[in-house]
Amino acid sequence: MADLLIDLLRQYYYVGGMPEVVSRYIEEHDLEQVRQLQYQILDEYKNDFSKHIPKTLLPKVDLVWNSIPAQLAKENKKFIFGLLKSGRRAKEFEDAIQWLVDAGLVYKVNRITKLCAPLQFYEDFNSFKLFVLDLGLLGALTQTPAKEVLIGSQIFEEYKGAFTEQYVAQQLVYQHIKPYYYTNKNSTNEIDFVIQMSKIHLVEVKAEENLKSKSLQTVLREHEDLDGWRFSMSKYRERNRVINIPLYLIQAWLKAEQEKEKA
Repeated sequence: MADLLIDLLRQYYYVGGMPEVVSRYIEEHDLEQVRQLQYQILDEYKNDFSKHIPKTLLPKVDLVWNSIPAQLAKENKKFIFGLLKSGRRAKEFEDAIQWLVDAGLVYKVNRITKLCAPLQFYEDFNSFKLFVLDLGLLGALTQTPAKEVLIGSQIFEEYKGAFTEQYVAQQLVYQHIKPYYYTNKNSTNEIDFVIQMSKIHLVEVKAEENLKSKSLQTVLREHEDLDGWRFSMSKYRERNRVINIPLYLIQAWLKAEQEKEKA
């Protein structure tokens, strides 16, 4: 059963969740049609940019939107303004990023500076990650071939983490759970996501079955009141205050945790 669910998850990585794309895939099972439809959706977005965005803002929105694949390909996925244009300042692009957020085309995940509730009190609005609205569209933006997503290879290695983190971000947002990420200025340790439910949970994302997590274990040692959730391709297990949840069970896991809070 696990192998089947992993295979379906990889299909979702390619197809994504846009209704028209999903419907076409169910009807035709044609991956080329899927990708062409995704390209068409992206073209429609670009056309909407020119129709609805003021001319003075349009070049900046284009720069931000086009930079997202390169931003997510980095090991540290914090948004770097230097990738947009050398010498440009963050403040120059605030309105462009906000336009994309307001349009529902990107999710903005802010950094927090302290692992204490309420997390909103510790938001650093100057450090953030950007994710696109749909995993399938990310694949189209990066022109990732179907075989690399469905089977995996060294060619896809650089993007496995990006696709997986995008997938987890989407699941959190869809469940109305606001994600943050955490770094400490005095160290290189980074927690992929931090969420607040009845308590704070540290969330680590692994693209495959490698469960080594130096950053997570270090932060857990520093905060004995917290626990960790690791989403990976490995099976369910609990060890050293970390619960490993298979990636294909994220939605079910989050729903169950939310139901616990209501009980």
